[in-house]
Amino acid sequence: MPFRFVHTADIHLDSPLRSLSLRNPDLAALIGDATRQALVAIVDLCLEERVDALIVAGDLYDGDQTSMKTARFLAGEMARLHAAGIAVFKVRGNHDSLSKITRELQLPPSVRVFGGRAEAVVRDAGGRDIVIHGMSFAKPQAPDSLLPGYRPPVPDAVNIGIMHTSLGGALGHDVYAPVSLADLQKHGFRYWALGHIHQRAEHRGATTVVMPGIPQGRDINEAGAKTVSLVTVGDDGTIAVEERRTSIAEFGRVEVDLSGSATWREAVDAVGRALAKARTGAASPHLVARLTLTGATPLSWQLHRDLDLMLAEAERQAEGIGKVWIEKIGIATREAEDRLRGSGADPVTEFGALMRAEIAGSPGLREEVRQLVKELGEDLPGEIRNFSGGDEAGFEAFVDRLLEDGSRDVLARLIAGGMAEEA
Repeated sequence: MPFRFVHTADIHLDSPLRSLSLRNPDLAALIGDATRQALVAIVDLCLEERVDALIVAGDLYDGDQTSMKTARFLAGEMARLHAAGIAVFKVRGNHDSLSKITRELQLPPSVRVFGGRAEAVVRDAGGRDIVIHGMSFAKPQAPDSLLPGYRPPVPDAVNIGIMHTSLGGALGHDVYAPVSLADLQKHGFRYWALGHIHQRAEHRGATTVVMPGIPQGRDINEAGAKTVSLVTVGDDGTIAVEERRTSIAEFGRVEVDLSGSATWREAVDAVGRALAKARTGAASPHLVARLTLTGATPLSWQLHRDLDLMLAEAERQAEGIGKVWIEKIGIATREAEDRLRGSGADPVTEFGALMRAEIAGSPGLREEVRQLVKELGEDLPGEIRNFSGGDEAGFEAFVDRLLEDGSRDVLARLIAGGMAEEA
């Protein structure tokens, strides 16, 4: 009979959903336990599909976790699986190796946590052996490939490997246990259940290699619905992989074109329509939106000045739609550019031209901004350091945007203030 399992990784229990405003208490409540809700969804899926096993390919925890509340929660979810006869196979990743719960928590006997040396567990699947191989991180760092430590495939069996690895490296992820896809495929296992990289990837063939991605996104760089893999090993050894959603809240970038919006009400209505469309396209129960306002509009300067008011309007629109939250609003309208590079001779326009010329001709100022951004990046976790670009060109473009946005905001307030005085 078929052997079925759910494959997940990088749950990061109790990891906060970063970059969110907690001014809204309902949003705070939602994001406070989103990773826990994702685990509940994974266990629910296991029970609904009556699978044989749950495979967790590392980073169930999120670092030096000491909360006994988390321990009780996790033990309760594992007990649900144990009561249903569903085994759990888990390796420790770099975050797990920091966790005190990893060492102290007592879990049901059906939960198998692989040690720092490769082990193999044999399961009978109706006459065909399923052999599950795993190896955990013994320390937070794993600079070398773990693959040489894995045992060779057991003949006449379906061999499944569990590994926490950065593969050949990925943007925003530190290098851990690097290994090439080709080497994994040559090892002879039928399925590799990987973890560590938060973006989903599947590689089919004689050996199926799957990185399921994070089951609950935590910021705008982990946008979109998040999933796990439901895997069926057929009686003939074939592998079928289905993607199943687990995210409670998904992040999404929502662009709002304000071209032709001449009044504040028209702009607010455009925001509402864009949010409603994005909500329809979202697969998760909740949408956390980052808005970017674009287009040529005479409201551009007012939007820069009164961004807090537009944020309040957007939140009101989101509340009316339901299960939509605003993470941030960015202004990228174009009317400001016309005034900034300006055709007139008014003092503010001239000041704008002088300010831009000063910025362009001041390598010292640019270098100060570059150093501030680099220092900030060094203080952030590895998985979100790509906020300022994934390479040198992206980094320099990010610095350009900071300088540009800064000068634009200054002029926005000056011009808007001048307009208010004229009125």
